[in-house]
Amino acid sequence: MHELTDATRSGILRFRGELLAVGVAGVLVAAAFTVPQMADEQWRRSLYAAAAPIFGMWLPHVGWGTVPAILIAVLVVTAGPVVATRWSWPRLLVAAYVTAVGWTFALAMVDGWRRGFTERLTDPNEYLHEVGGVTDVGTTLREFSGRILDFQPDSWTTHVSGHPPGALLFFVVLDRVGLGGGAWAAVACLLIGCSAVVAVAVALRALGAERHARAALPFLALAPAALWIGVSADGMFAGVTAWAVALLAIATRPGRVAAAVGAGVLFGVGMYLSYGMVLMTIVAVAVLVAGRTIRPLVPALVGAVAVAALFTVSGFWWLDGYHLVVERYYQGIATERPFGYWWWGNLAATVCVIGLATVAALPRALSRAGVRALDPATMLVAAGVCAVLVADVSALSKAETERIWLPFDMWILAATAFLPRGSARVWLGVQALGTLLLVHLILTNW
Repeated sequence: MHELTDATRSGILRFRGELLAVGVAGVLVAAAFTVPQMADEQWRRSLYAAAAPIFGMWLPHVGWGTVPAILIAVLVVTAGPVVATRWSWPRLLVAAYVTAVGWTFALAMVDGWRRGFTERLTDPNEYLHEVGGVTDVGTTLREFSGRILDFQPDSWTTHVSGHPPGALLFFVVLDRVGLGGGAWAAVACLLIGCSAVVAVAVALRALGAERHARAALPFLALAPAALWIGVSADGMFAGVTAWAVALLAIATRPGRVAAAVGAGVLFGVGMYLSYGMVLMTIVAVAVLVAGRTIRPLVPALVGAVAVAALFTVSGFWWLDGYHLVVERYYQGIATERPFGYWWWGNLAATVCVIGLATVAALPRALSRAGVRALDPATMLVAAGVCAVLVADVSALSKAETERIWLPFDMWILAATAFLPRGSARVWLGVQALGTLLLVHLILTNW
């Protein structure tokens, strides 16, 4: 018998690594779904998630979006890898964005126009509930922190209190320009959120990894994350911060000062959309390391500080808001949700968001750090993983992380660029099948 070549041995080891990663992730997800069903009723209720680890309820169903979602999945699985290789860059980005929007909207329509789309952001705990009460932005900013804590007559709703005022102001602006109501809010979140697919690819290409960007685009466009991108404000947060990273990546090239300032502004805006976006600094550092320069740092800081100064002068101090939010967090169901389950249940939910194909790719992606420490795709994937792990150990996100961690998950999805080209269609099929099962078995809250 012929001895195996080094390349063959390496391929076998990597394949085994893929299977091991998928096996571990599969067991994790299975356990996270099974344990609550086997536990006593009182403990199960303390999870406050009927379909834990996903925030939703078990409800097998089909809808108007079922057939379009299947057709889009088949199209991407069969043609995606070839298109990603052969099409021109601008045309490919347009195709990826249109596909992502279509896939996301189709998944929402499985739950129905009202239940799955227009009414998702009109819940009494959501931002739109407070939009009508904002008559003066200056007064709102000055009084914002004073209304964060619960059990007072003028407390903000759950989501408004849990975020800086930028999130509420986004929907206020939509309303003021004539795009008020749940339908327009959902459209805005969908369009901005899906643009993260393009932003990730742009960032990779700007850092010299166009081949990886092209390989990852079909997986980004068909990501399970679409289940939560389209109908949650966190999808919008993911879009904004993804473009901050993309602009920073562009700014690593000489003479791109405007891009650096723009990146800083968007990072600053992200910080005032969600307190958790402070962890996007991990991804930002990864960009600078991958780009082998700190050239964009100063202009980016100028842009971010300008945003912070604007909010501060207007009356909202970020640190005050953050400390009050932590206190508000433990005024609610966070005190009952058991961290003993959610620290690993959160990770199972993340697997549902990024899909088994991404999990399979992670050993290949992260092992590149030992070969080329500054590989851009590896750096961004590692940064996304680190952000998720830091967020998890903070214990400030017990449940609902399938939407809360979307800004970090988008960068982990880039790991799919490292999957062997010959198996791309198989793994795309796995992604699509997993997503379709989730949307048809569980009625998610977002």
